Amino acid sequence: MNHYRFRRLLFDSLNFSFVVMVIYFLFQQLSEEQILENIFLYALVSLALLVLGALLSEVFLRWKWVTLGELVFSPPERKHSRIQQNLFNSFWGWQLIISLGLTLWVGCLVTKASVWDLLDEKGIKGAMHLFAALFDPNWKVLPQAIFNVVVTIFMAFIATAFAIPVAFVLSFFCAKNIMKHPAAHIVYLVLRTLFNFTRSIEALIWAIIFSVWVGIGPFAGMLSLMIHSVASLAKQYSEMVESVSEGPIEGVQSTGASFFQTIWFAIVPQVILPYISFTVYRWDTNVRMATIIGFVGGGGIGTMLIKYQGQAMWNEVGTIVIVIAVVVWAMDQASALIREALK
Repeated sequence: MNHYRFRRLLFDSLNFSFVVMVIYFLFQQLSEEQILENIFLYALVSLALLVLGALLSEVFLRWKWVTLGELVFSPPERKHSRIQQNLFNSFWGWQLIISLGLTLWVGCLVTKASVWDLLDEKGIKGAMHLFAALFDPNWKVLPQAIFNVVVTIFMAFIATAFAIPVAFVLSFFCAKNIMKHPAAHIVYLVLRTLFNFTRSIEALIWAIIFSVWVGIGPFAGMLSLMIHSVASLAKQYSEMVESVSEGPIEGVQSTGASFFQTIWFAIVPQVILPYISFTVYRWDTNVRMATIIGFVGGGGIGTMLIKYQGQAMWNEVGTIVIVIAVVVWAMDQASALIREALK
């Protein structure tokens, strides 16, 4: 089974299982408790639907009905003709419409989206009272807010600075075009899996872990940002390495250069400017994230914000919000100017 067929079958089977299960739950109107009581039964049914979906995908292909899986994962020579088909006159078009429609419907039900709650008179009055306090800041806490926002900026800076060398070195071992040897490919898979796992855990969760490990404060926040930055930068750096031109690599290798010499003289010159651009953007991102991780003991302006918010001291919160907004705006402008200069 080639990879095109496998991906098509997997996509179509997941889509079919999702649509059938969603329709069933919508018509049955089951509560959360009822679903959890029979969760293993529903899991088995979902697996059976996956198999049935894969079989139907094969049947539809024989009937020359183009499914979403066939549209997305068909070989290049067939993909162009698939895309030319009209949305409303094709099987994949109606499959897409039904899937998106059900997803939106379920999303609204799960999130309990309600226009009536949004326009509730009591709720609007409460929001107006809150905004009135926020727009009447208490400037007495301004010095403390400035001090804490400086701490937040340095948390982000140190986290980024410590992450750069680690991510830089490991990015080459995460690039598929470099790790071609079977043994090297295993290292590539292990590192990619590790970084995907690390990146999937939000910095907020890492902040909770390090708050227990090293105590509440800026150090815990810095460590959480650093761990997340290493995983994110290594991924971005490695993708840049995978997109480099092969010409300089072949030229350097033809001189008898070693593996590390090839990286240093053929690859690094091609990626250094994008690396710097990604790094600057990451620092900008870390400043924003540092505010959030302060909510769970990561230190900085976020800890100060959650303290006043917890006491419903909205005038003080207004001051902190203004300081955060100014700093984020300034960092965004500086980051944009630096990245523009590096193009």
